[in-house]
Amino acid sequence: MSEMFRTPSRRGFLSVAAAATGAAALSSGHPPAVAAAAATTSAVGPAIRPFRVHEPRAKLLDLRRRIIATQFPEKEPVSDQSQGPPLAMMQSVAAYWANHYDWRRCEKRFNSFPNFLTEIDGLDFHFVHVRSKHKNALPLLLSHGWPGSILEQMKVIEPLTNPTKFGGNASDAFDVVVPSMPGYGYSSKPTTTGWGPDHVARVWIELMKRLGYTKFVASGGDWGAVVVDLMALEGAPELAGIHTNMAGVVPPEVDGALFSHDPVDTTGFSPEERQVVDDLTFFYQHVYYALLLADRPQTMAGLADSPLGLATWLLDHDAASLALISRVFAGQKEGLSREDVLDNLTHYWLTKSGVSSSRIYADNRFPFFARKGVTIPVAVSVFPDELYEPPRSWAEEAYPNLIHYNKLARGGHFAAWEQPALFTKEVRTGFRSLR
Repeated sequence: MSEMFRTPSRRGFLSVAAAATGAAALSSGHPPAVAAAAATTSAVGPAIRPFRVHEPRAKLLDLRRRIIATQFPEKEPVSDQSQGPPLAMMQSVAAYWANHYDWRRCEKRFNSFPNFLTEIDGLDFHFVHVRSKHKNALPLLLSHGWPGSILEQMKVIEPLTNPTKFGGNASDAFDVVVPSMPGYGYSSKPTTTGWGPDHVARVWIELMKRLGYTKFVASGGDWGAVVVDLMALEGAPELAGIHTNMAGVVPPEVDGALFSHDPVDTTGFSPEERQVVDDLTFFYQHVYYALLLADRPQTMAGLADSPLGLATWLLDHDAASLALISRVFAGQKEGLSREDVLDNLTHYWLTKSGVSSSRIYADNRFPFFARKGVTIPVAVSVFPDELYEPPRSWAEEAYPNLIHYNKLARGGHFAAWEQPALFTKEVRTGFRSLR
């Protein structure tokens, strides 16, 4: 049995110091791990402070207790996943989570990279920053989305910073910065509105400048894709280009009609463009979670109380991802492992990010998929199981300075997480002309 689930000793699990740290965390509004890091430094203002992840054992034991105590609903009356994550799948998730999963392994992975905190616009932001050993490495910011986290990009940090160890050339090296969005993970939770993707875009630019970079690039998927588009619109001269694996290329009138469930005249559309209409018609018919999170995020309070409730909600992002994760917990080998999935779920649970991560939907004022007027260099990677596959024709119109466009043979919405080797190659190739 892993350390996560060992019985506490008679002496009690929490020491006086640990209890004090927990009290400080409650008063500061930070998770205990963040509060502990903040307590070790006197740095204030824009200073960059070192940080390590370490969750109290009591929280891990409480998590297991809650998983075991889960009250499951009855079995779904359908034979497919049209009503959401099947009962058998979630029972498999719970059994593995309670009896085999070890958070300390993930924690060790976190701490194998240099972790930091810095305050910007009144919030502490957690980020990983790894400088390459190779000269002239290109600084790169990687931006995650929902229901992902900073864990999505951890598989690609080493291949990007140390390419010669992973089949690349020294000239492909990057310095990599991976921040957690506000309300996610060990970044602070906003206490006011106004933290939409445009605000995050400005913070990411400030972060890169604070790290001393006078030229950098950025890459994102899901919310991160919206953020890097909006970074481009900020006009920061330091931002040389962006890469996206969820490109915003749909003509605004088409995207608006699809979102409103109005008919779209596809006369003159290519087969690829018609396929986009079909794919987004399906997506907008099933994007219930985004509409609820945008309108009533506080309604999801149960996500802070039930690990399986949180897991069921986070795993039901899109049909292809849910099918993949279902196969994983049925024992099939996929781009993700059971540990990958549970790392992300446990990260959300321990940092109580279920509700706070959703508020970006309420603060958003931008379309997900419509073109936004980006004019700087853009690299586009198209993964087949993404919510839709942006056709080259629309990509060239949306991004007049398109420097790379490629359709991949496999991979889905969480590209860096599912297919790190393909994602790494895309980033290397996509930004090569900007060095």
